[in-house]
Amino acid sequence: MNDTNQPGRWAAGKSGNPRGKTPGSGHLQKLRASIAADVPAILESLSSSAQAGDVQAARLLLERVLPPMKAVEQALLLRLPKDGTLADHGRAVLAAVAQGELPPDQGAQMLNSIGVLARIVEAEELVARVAALEQFHASPTE
Repeated sequence: MNDTNQPGRWAAGKSGNPRGKTPGSGHLQKLRASIAADVPAILESLSSSAQAGDVQAARLLLERVLPPMKAVEQALLLRLPKDGTLADHGRAVLAAVAQGELPPDQGAQMLNSIGVLARIVEAEELVARVAALEQFHASPTE
């Protein structure tokens, strides 16, 4: 029931269609239902065409059945200086890229990681220095 004075407006909590939309009454559902009976014959025809050499039919079938393979980077062994600084590690990465032992994109990722690590180490050192200064100033002077 329309509880307001405006036509087509319904009161809050009241629906103009209390039972809702009937299942299967949408355009997409009707379209799917109309071709559902033909799907096995379509697949059979597509499969026969692919086996007869139709590349497009084969491609369509394979794209739907087999997911595309994703490129995976291979892990490479890179020897970094054991007790070296972060700068030494960066130089080792650059040398490996220059010598062709490490792909440039992986080298760039490693250098970015070393940079992030350097910022983390820097922050840790600052926290330790501030804590030491606070402890020094908090201790009683004689």
